[in-house]
Amino acid sequence: MRNKKHLALNKTYAKDPIAADKFLWNRTSSAVSRRGFLKKSGLIALSTALGATIPFSRFMPAGLIPAAFAAEGAPDTIVGKEGLVILNDRPLNAETPAHLLNDDVTPNRYMFIRNNGLPPDNLDPDNWELEIGGESCITPTTFSIADLKTRFEEVTLQLQIECGGNGRSEFVPGASGNQWTTGAIGCPTFTGVRLRDVLNFCGVARNAAYVGYYGADTHTSGDPNLDPISRGVPIAKAMERESLIAWAMNGGDIPLQNGHPLRLVCGGWPGSVSGKWIDRIVIRNRIHDGEKMAPPSYTVPALPVAPGSRVPDTDMRIIESMPVKSLITLPKSGFSHDFRQRMTVRGHAWAGDDQISSVFLSIDFGATWLPTAVAPAANRLSWQTFQSWVQFPEPGYYEVWARAMDNQGRSQPMVVPGWNPRGYLNNACHRIAVQAV
Repeated sequence: MRNKKHLALNKTYAKDPIAADKFLWNRTSSAVSRRGFLKKSGLIALSTALGATIPFSRFMPAGLIPAAFAAEGAPDTIVGKEGLVILNDRPLNAETPAHLLNDDVTPNRYMFIRNNGLPPDNLDPDNWELEIGGESCITPTTFSIADLKTRFEEVTLQLQIECGGNGRSEFVPGASGNQWTTGAIGCPTFTGVRLRDVLNFCGVARNAAYVGYYGADTHTSGDPNLDPISRGVPIAKAMERESLIAWAMNGGDIPLQNGHPLRLVCGGWPGSVSGKWIDRIVIRNRIHDGEKMAPPSYTVPALPVAPGSRVPDTDMRIIESMPVKSLITLPKSGFSHDFRQRMTVRGHAWAGDDQISSVFLSIDFGATWLPTAVAPAANRLSWQTFQSWVQFPEPGYYEVWARAMDNQGRSQPMVVPGWNPRGYLNNACHRIAVQAV
């Protein structure tokens, strides 16, 4: 059972993960052998801090910070988004604790918030207008939301949206930006019209290369001449059946912080390409040059670099399809469980433009892996739910790790992948702490 010291440590380090890292480093760094395994003294210090033995400690990767010390922080309150953890308030950015993402379809109240600017005030959906133009648009046209609903086929799809910086907090050395842990992901249903239907109605020239968006949000400086963000996707992505101009989420209005009354949804790519509060879409004859299209925003090194390196802009590439990833949503990290009973483990997995082929679980720090049952996707670019059970051989501290593989044979790494200056695309195995008693 956990002792009072363990509870006090967890309470402290849940609020300050950096302090947890320093604590464990000070307690264990001098007790690691040349081969990277904990010496007896280091294992004792770690077990004491956790308040439990670690049955599979011989398999722990060197330098691993136990998941117990990465507990979810105390949430702040956002009206209609209770339970989300605020990372920044101007602009507002908030992530969803993993255990609140257990639903097959992400409820509106648990959809994470990623803003670059300030949402527009005094919205009037009835008079909202969307302008379609650009160098490669043959017939520039302006639509009301009512026009979109009456002129084009209505479509409802479940689509996953993930911030490109999800998992940024795990990179060492650290990267600037919101320190997302695992909760900048959601997979609600969206209702709207296909972007390609609207573009084709307006006419797409042969030289079309990219589609960009502009929104009605304002720059945090208040300068009306500055765009907070204006990104886009290659024409091929824009023309996919799953790329939508959406006005509804889970059958109701899109929440204001998630783009009401109109947004783009280009599932499988960084959430930054799914523009919110959109009032203008441009068909470009070149790569879109809007705000946050140029490096280092939403770009990664074209080739691997050493951690902490300065990478020239010319050596960066734009992020497109997101990597394979998984998230354990049941139980909540820190769960206490009777080791004599099986424990159900549930979660979701996704893989950008691709599909999930399998998900595996480990309770011995990746030494062995157990297959799970993976449900089919609701539609292309939706996440897939997995479920299985594990049983612990004896009381102690355990971590349950999840590792997904996509249909191209690509698997999640066990540790944080290649470092990049902005901390994008961390798809390391998700892990939760369990106290078996």
